[in-house]
Amino acid sequence: MSNRPTVLITGASTGIGAVYAARFAQRGHDLVLVARDQARLDALAARLRNEHKINIDIIPADLTQLGDLATVESRLRDDARIGILVNNAGAALSGSFVDQSTDSVAQLVALNTTALVRLASAIAPRLAKAGEGAIINIGSVVGLAPEFGMSVYGATKAFVLFLSQGLSLELSPLGVYVQAVLPAATRTEIWDRSGIDINTLNEIMEVDDLVDAALVGFDRREAVTIPPLHEAERWDGLQAARQGLLQHIRQSAVAQRYLP
Repeated sequence: MSNRPTVLITGASTGIGAVYAARFAQRGHDLVLVARDQARLDALAARLRNEHKINIDIIPADLTQLGDLATVESRLRDDARIGILVNNAGAALSGSFVDQSTDSVAQLVALNTTALVRLASAIAPRLAKAGEGAIINIGSVVGLAPEFGMSVYGATKAFVLFLSQGLSLELSPLGVYVQAVLPAATRTEIWDRSGIDINTLNEIMEVDDLVDAALVGFDRREAVTIPPLHEAERWDGLQAARQGLLQHIRQSAVAQRYLP
């Protein structure tokens, strides 16, 4: 058994989640891997056990189903060995809002926001009480850009960023690190599953590069890590502008331009 905290990773059977599993295994962490595809989980777990001599549990689960979600929540609440949660499970959706079915939109929101916040809620009190641990939430730069035309997906990722920033402010004084990771287009199966042809995209980041960069941010304890952003001061400027705007909001008085 590793003396490092166990890492629970959702969406772990492929793509970003599978690379996180490999990287944390290389660092000597035991793992709990969560995804729908048990065969892929079994194969990944067998390989990583053999290569790194670590303990790995798997939990086959569809996080849009409350029963499966409750199983993972219970593990996060009750297993004191789990000190890091990687909230990676997510999906995208092709087409415009008026073409997307209400059920498909609801399922996307359930996975990208409801499951993510419930899992964070399940582990955060225990980590705060212990005074240590980490929550990694995988968002997207689409959450910054309604112009990209992925309205519901982008809205869920904006939620992930806001939640992560808020949790960081609440939990970091208690010893718990919260990181939001914002990829741009990354070579994973999310595109095929959402009906989007990856070959129509001009630039794609390789998933290994994305996770390795995100882990540099993790080790630096960045609150927000944006691997494809080459000028970090752009993000700093955005945050400064946002905070400056907040300083000019006067709750008790209507702005002059809205007066009759």
